[in-house]
Amino acid sequence: MTSQDWLARLVAIDTTSRNSNLGLIETVRDDLRARGLDPWLSSNAEGTKANLFCTLPAQDGGTQGGIALSGHTDTVPVDGQDWSSAPFTLTERDGRLYARGSCDMKGFIACTMALVPEFLATPRAKPLHLALSYDEEIACIGAPLMLADLQQRGVKVDGAIVGEPTSMQPVVAHKGLNAWRCRVHGKAAHSSLTPQGCNAIEHAAQLICAIREMAEQWRANGPFDQFYDVPYSTITTNLIGGGIAMNTIPQLCEFTYEFRNLPMLSPADIQGRIDAYVRTELLPRMQREFPGATVEIENLAAAPGLDASEQAAITQLVRALTADKSVRKVAYGTEAGLFQGAGIPTVVCGPGSIEQAHKVDEFVAIDQLAQCEKFLREVAASL
Repeated sequence: MTSQDWLARLVAIDTTSRNSNLGLIETVRDDLRARGLDPWLSSNAEGTKANLFCTLPAQDGGTQGGIALSGHTDTVPVDGQDWSSAPFTLTERDGRLYARGSCDMKGFIACTMALVPEFLATPRAKPLHLALSYDEEIACIGAPLMLADLQQRGVKVDGAIVGEPTSMQPVVAHKGLNAWRCRVHGKAAHSSLTPQGCNAIEHAAQLICAIREMAEQWRANGPFDQFYDVPYSTITTNLIGGGIAMNTIPQLCEFTYEFRNLPMLSPADIQGRIDAYVRTELLPRMQREFPGATVEIENLAAAPGLDASEQAAITQLVRALTADKSVRKVAYGTEAGLFQGAGIPTVVCGPGSIEQAHKVDEFVAIDQLAQCEKFLREVAASL
């Protein structure tokens, strides 16, 4: 099958993160098995989702080292989006292929699967590996499980290419992402008896303002990295809810915030500043009003940033094959930082533009798939 055939097959399987991805994983697994390969799966606790890892051995049968081609299988929803064509049916218009996931990032997976027969026929001194994950779109849940399994199985990988949409240009760094939920617990009272209550919304607002002050400090004082489109770390409060009636002092306020840090900043240090504010300023104020007041903060997502070494073999290879020496860093996150954290040097490079990801009428250009195929052939040949 061609890359376009594979893409049509993959996008027809609705792998929105709230759904199972097993239909796609089993489709890929069965194709690989039919070619004499031995893919293995690592599943979530419920058995409803799985990662897939498969080694295409070297010419001498070797399975250690080599390069992993990595992609996530889940997509974002299409809810509330008015598509021009059916989002889970691949539609070609004007040299573009439209469907949810066509760009982010089933296009890369389709190219990889279409080339497996060629990879197997290419004499290689090192293996190629295929690494497909679940739930990247909701906090990179699947990849850590796969990487832990690699370590447990003793599988060594020399480098990885994460095929997120970069218009086939190498990306060597991206910010980290951490998302948190905060619950501020006060005390309810009739609003005419304000001193008898502890207003959870107002105290939550004080914490939100402190978070905003951190954002303003980063914007004004850095640290900065001018290679990013947003050259400083950011932190924002994006959801909030609280209260039950306009005449009742609210007992509970809940909000979520996220920060996207430059790799030079420690997520633990950032969250430590917030925890210190809660412990030394917010809670003492609240507990003077109501001794039972509490603040709970729960981590919802954590994906480390990427900062690839220019000296790493994988970086030099991708730069050579794309003839691209530009230093390109992005604000969005990928699983590349997880691979790097597992000791696998990693670069991001894949077909399609991130500007098309998550949008109505998402598409990947046909010529981008062709460029990806050429690139992957050369990756295999380099081994």
